[in-house]
Amino acid sequence: MQVDPGTVPAWLALGVVLGVAGSLVVAAVFVVANRLFPARQQHRTLGDGGEERRRAELREYLRAIDEQYAENHFVEGQHVAFYLPKRDVAITFDARAYYRIERSRTRPVLVEHEMPGIHLGARLPFETPEVSLGPDPQRSPDPEVQAYAELGLRQGATVDEVKSAYRDRVKEVHPDHGGDEDEFKRVREAYTMAKQHAS
Repeated sequence: MQVDPGTVPAWLALGVVLGVAGSLVVAAVFVVANRLFPARQQHRTLGDGGEERRRAELREYLRAIDEQYAENHFVEGQHVAFYLPKRDVAITFDARAYYRIERSRTRPVLVEHEMPGIHLGARLPFETPEVSLGPDPQRSPDPEVQAYAELGLRQGATVDEVKSAYRDRVKEVHPDHGGDEDEFKRVREAYTMAKQHAS
């Protein structure tokens, strides 16, 4: 039996039509559902220890040293958290952006999400004045405040947040991973204290 190359079998044509029609129906359902029931965006609070908190601290620090900045700026083909136009300095949380910008005349500064904003001055490639941005939780006489600060958490964090922060910190400071024994001991004690007071 010989098949004419210009003829498409009816079963194949029907399958393609049904497949396309089904895909269009499913896509339409998703579009309508998204319009009727929009997903709520979860906004991070400033106290959650995330990038937004660090951005707020960096903003506060840059204002305290009276440095002009542009936020979420595009520099050398990369988006950066902050750009200091007078100094041609780009501050980023993204290591890839840091290394790409490093090849240009703009001076990049890489900031970890865990780094408190007050420590930015030590990383900037120019002299910065000494500023005080309120009490340092690391030096607070309250052991509960110290415990949360040691884990990089806000006071009143949940037990799950405390456990997660503890696991992350242990990876950084455990002696088996090249960490310091004293620091590891402080993190364990902070974990015990924070877990007792967690909500």
